[in-house]
Amino acid sequence: MLATPHYLIDKSKLARNMAVIDRVRRQSGAKALLALKCFATWSVFDLMREHMDGTTSSSLNEVRLGRQRFGGETHAYSVAYADHEIDEVISYADKIIFNSLGQLERFAGQASGIVRGLRLNPGVSSSSFDLADPARPFSRLGEWDAARIEQAMDRISGFMIHNNCENADFGLFDRMLGTIEERFGAFLGRVDWVSLGGGIHFTGAGYPVDAFCDRLKAFADRHGVQVYLEPGEAAITDTTTLEVTVLDILEHGKQLAIVDSSIEAHMLDLLIYRESAKVRPDAGPHSYMVCGKSCLAGDIFGEFRFPEPLKVGDRISIQDAAGYTMVKKNWFNGVAMPAIAVREPDGSVRLVRSFGYEDYEQSLS
Repeated sequence: MLATPHYLIDKSKLARNMAVIDRVRRQSGAKALLALKCFATWSVFDLMREHMDGTTSSSLNEVRLGRQRFGGETHAYSVAYADHEIDEVISYADKIIFNSLGQLERFAGQASGIVRGLRLNPGVSSSSFDLADPARPFSRLGEWDAARIEQAMDRISGFMIHNNCENADFGLFDRMLGTIEERFGAFLGRVDWVSLGGGIHFTGAGYPVDAFCDRLKAFADRHGVQVYLEPGEAAITDTTTLEVTVLDILEHGKQLAIVDSSIEAHMLDLLIYRESAKVRPDAGPHSYMVCGKSCLAGDIFGEFRFPEPLKVGDRISIQDAAGYTMVKKNWFNGVAMPAIAVREPDGSVRLVRSFGYEDYEQSLS
């Protein structure tokens, strides 16, 4: 049994999500690009590349990883590119999507030989968190003014519009896409491709996949465009656990179980968005607050119920630990970095990466 903490990616569960993505690609005609900002663990790209068309990125490092480790189409996007990195970005990319007219104009010369696009901001989103809302007031994410978009039309062939965030509501997706068509309809028919970004939870249980495919196909046919989707969470949801071990049990008004991991270091989004982790089945007569081992007072995975009392040495599996986890893991407090392991379809578990003191030391100076 592997030592904890470690992330455990289950390829059989990953294959189930890939099957839904294949279905969407087949029925709707849309192409699917893995959003590396969410998940970039390239040890399972061998499976994912069979079911996805390529990758989309948010930085030079990501576009390089997409080109070298995934292949297929490689879309480059960044909120802003620096002068010293733009040439290298272009060398790895098939398409480059600029966040603003200013960036498009600044790098017009270097990007003249590559397919170019522009990010649009429709002013609506599905986000319930201001922190993650691309349509928040004073947003820097994309162009929204028709006059500025018109200035770019002779230099671009497509748009990227990312305004879905953890959106499992098809009706809301449909309405927001209608808003996009109302606001930008005059431009959509003048380009060749439109990326609708990520954040659409179409691999979730009960999602109306057929209706989703019909809507995508109708959009593509109406405007004469190739539609792209950029699934991140949708590609890897419910595929991975963070395996941890109980180190100590305390009682301070509640039963507290301290484990050999940390939300600030290993599942940072729980802290950022003040969310609780998931433990299944989360049922039984014994309740514990599961806490991380860092010195941060709020390093708490959540409160869960167990069928038997926890004791030192017990293992706990923290569910849904792939998206925005491994890409954000850090060395806070010098807490041991989780290894990365893969469970193959035959049930065998393969360790693909471990981290030690040298990795911690070399991350500093």
